[in-house]
Amino acid sequence: MKKTIMILSMAVTVGLGTALTGFPDRIAMAESIGELEKKSKEIQNKKEGIQNELNQTEAQLNEISAEKAQVNAEINRIDLAIGDTTAKITEKNQQIEEKNIEITQLNKEIDVLVERIKARNEVLKDRARSYQESGGMVSYIEVLVGAESFSDFIDRVGAVAVILEADQDILAEHNADKEALEQKQAQVEKELSELEAMRAELAKLQADLNVQKEEKNQLMASLLQEEAQVNELKMSLEEQNENLAAQDSAVQKAIELEQQRQAELKRQREAAAQAAAAQASGPSGSSSSAVSTIPVSDGTFTRPAAGTLTSGFGWRSFNGGGFHYGVDIAKGGSVPIVAAADGVVSRSYSSSSYGETIMITHIIDGQTYTTVYAHLSSRSVGNLTAVSKGQVIGYMGNTGDSYGQHLHFELHRGAWNAAKSNAINPVGIVPL
Repeated sequence: MKKTIMILSMAVTVGLGTALTGFPDRIAMAESIGELEKKSKEIQNKKEGIQNELNQTEAQLNEISAEKAQVNAEINRIDLAIGDTTAKITEKNQQIEEKNIEITQLNKEIDVLVERIKARNEVLKDRARSYQESGGMVSYIEVLVGAESFSDFIDRVGAVAVILEADQDILAEHNADKEALEQKQAQVEKELSELEAMRAELAKLQADLNVQKEEKNQLMASLLQEEAQVNELKMSLEEQNENLAAQDSAVQKAIELEQQRQAELKRQREAAAQAAAAQASGPSGSSSSAVSTIPVSDGTFTRPAAGTLTSGFGWRSFNGGGFHYGVDIAKGGSVPIVAAADGVVSRSYSSSSYGETIMITHIIDGQTYTTVYAHLSSRSVGNLTAVSKGQVIGYMGNTGDSYGQHLHFELHRGAWNAAKSNAINPVGIVPL
């Protein structure tokens, strides 16, 4: 069954007269402008869907950014709290050190007091031997009764009073020193205990803050990872949107060319009718053939370049491995690359991975196809250029992520996308 091909490069049918300047000679008639407009509407709908997804990803990025700002503020607050707590712990350590120094000094004072108490105890022991163990006050009475005269009695009363007063002073000092020592020791120990309790509480607070900070850091890392994933999705959607816009531009160009083609056909028919009526010779049509150095196949597609098929479609283990979404054709020297089918150039650009690249959109029997020509040394056509099957569009090269001169050729049923989900094996479809 004869295929009807909707192409994006329109020219005048051979034999109808002079072709439109700059249009390819090889043509296949568009099914209708209405179908092209329907295709454009479908692309617009896809663009709207992708734009909605872009809006959603933008909103998601804004939410992540706001959450990141909040988490960052909380991390800063925790850092300040940790710094304040650390300063307080340092202060408490200094105070504890001072208290330990004070306790050391107190211990020295205690040693002095202990010696003083021991000395007093010796004095009291001497007193005890003289009167307390023998009855205390009875001995003093015997001393007074033994006076030989009144004057001697007065002297002995004064001496006893002095001794009793001295003993009382020793006992009072002894008790006062013991009481002061006990109070001071109790106070220092209490203060030291309070400081150690405060230090322990601050250490616990610092540990809790460190746990909170670690949790916030983990949350921030999770947000950064999520942000990177959403940004990657956004870039993919933007690239798809850009490709759809290029495809829509190609369809709009096809509509414009079809309208011009129909207008030219009408004009030529009218001119032919007028010439026949006047029995005059009609102007002979001439057309220029597209430049091509390899035979052009008769079918819908033709081989895009001369050379050897060095790598097919599918999984491969060399060149880093992975899935190969196209085929490679290699040949030395100056090798022209031709359009595999009639179409419109949707993208002609330089890529870091593809190198010098051309993408052509074709609409065949109502189905959109995209062919990709990568690693070229040069490009001969620009965006929205109408091309015909077999027309030279560039030359084989080794640009981008390439390991030797070759053409990387892809065929997609639909538009090209970053995931290459529309890629199909060109073998059996394109003569290779």
